[in-house]
Amino acid sequence: QVQLVESGGGLVQAGGSLRLSCVFSGRALGDMTMGWFRRAPGKQREFVGSIAWSGAGVAYGDSVKGRFTISTENAKNTVYLQMDALKPEDTAVYYCAAGGPFARISFSWSSYPYWGQGTQVTVSS
Repeated sequence: QVQLVESGGGLVQAGGSLRLSCVFSGRALGDMTMGWFRRAPGKQREFVGSIAWSGAGVAYGDSVKGRFTISTENAKNTVYLQMDALKPEDTAVYYCAAGGPFARISFSWSSYPYWGQGTQVTVSS
């Protein structure tokens, strides 16, 4: 059974940093892509970024480019989302997702069949 478990959310002031973690279990990751999405109150789910587990590529949403960084720790089946220079508009529930294999990284949440439970990130002004 595939499971994704996120951690690391919390409350931070604008300009601060947080690192989210997502641990994947239940099948081999080799050809899969790990993604991060977020949903703010009253808004649609938004693509934050994704990384191919093989290391073939990484992509970010326009609103987080240059501030957020995705990385992996293969030995721990863990993907990280380092969030710097946080803004109040980054406040959302952040979800880890897994899917693939993809010919190229997918920005669409519907392409990812596996999801974590979400972790709340709140950025105060």
